[in-house]
Amino acid sequence: MSAVAAAAAEDERLLPRSPLRRLIGRPELGSVLGALAVFLVFAIVADNFLRAGSLGTVLYAASTIGIMAVPVALLMIGGEFDLSAGVMVTSSALISSMVSYQFTANVWVGVVVSLAATLALGLFNGLMLTRTGLPSFIITLGTFLMLTGLNLGFTKLISGTVATKSIADMDGFPEARALFASQLDMGGFAVQVTVLWWIGLVALATWILLRTTAGNWIFAVGGGRDAARAVGVPVERTKIGLYLGVAFGAWISGQHLLFNYNVVQSGEGVGNELIYIAAAVIGGCLLTGGYGSAIGAAVGALIFGMTSKGIVFAQWDPNWFKFFLGAMLLLATLLNLWIRKRAEAAG
Repeated sequence: MSAVAAAAAEDERLLPRSPLRRLIGRPELGSVLGALAVFLVFAIVADNFLRAGSLGTVLYAASTIGIMAVPVALLMIGGEFDLSAGVMVTSSALISSMVSYQFTANVWVGVVVSLAATLALGLFNGLMLTRTGLPSFIITLGTFLMLTGLNLGFTKLISGTVATKSIADMDGFPEARALFASQLDMGGFAVQVTVLWWIGLVALATWILLRTTAGNWIFAVGGGRDAARAVGVPVERTKIGLYLGVAFGAWISGQHLLFNYNVVQSGEGVGNELIYIAAAVIGGCLLTGGYGSAIGAAVGALIFGMTSKGIVFAQWDPNWFKFFLGAMLLLATLLNLWIRKRAEAAG
């Protein structure tokens, strides 16, 4: 018997894993199966679901959720939550719009100021978490309430209404719209630029999780903060970085919101944070942290997109939308739990 075979016989961890075992061990497997089921249902019951225009609409709806679901998933893998993510998107759009309009500046000035301010909000959440030791639920709930009030209060104070003024005629608007809210024609198939942002974020997040030391840190702090600190993982820096990632996603989403509609309603975004978290959970992220993937969160967002638009294409009562989402959340969570237990049992 060779030395390698002898070592493998002594330690089963050195035995090669079959492709089936590796597949079962993937956190996004349950969400992929769920997405296939949802796709088949609407492909059967909705005659125009498979049309190119319909699929483009589905992808657009999924991308607007997925841009935020991906960094939220990384944060959840790191063991934390951000309940301010939804209103932070609106805050980012409001800052960009009001800075540009009030100072009659090129819209890119507002975009840059918005980026700095939104990252500062993420930094605030991260510093509050690491400096106080309070649960992220409490800290980000407080940020959520403060931002909700600030969004409404400042908008009414400055513009006199709950909506911002249009900036469509300002310098730089066409270029900013092209970056954040344009539509691309790919061989007769219309694709919103948010889909490209979404794919790019998924690729970046997956590379970070699976190919970098920072990815190991994220899984480590989510699996156990004290154990991670004991082996030299920079816990505080990792968690702050994850909150900055959520803020960056909120900035992208906020700029799309602004440049797609020209104006921003200050009360928007409330409740969207739960959709981002739900997409991550459907994608295989555990509420306890330490497990999940960016691809799974993207698939979870795709399920949301297919359901929201598929109900319309099937001409069902749209009031059933939230019911179906809740049912899918429970079913996907149970399926993910079952798959994970099978993977652990398979070794």
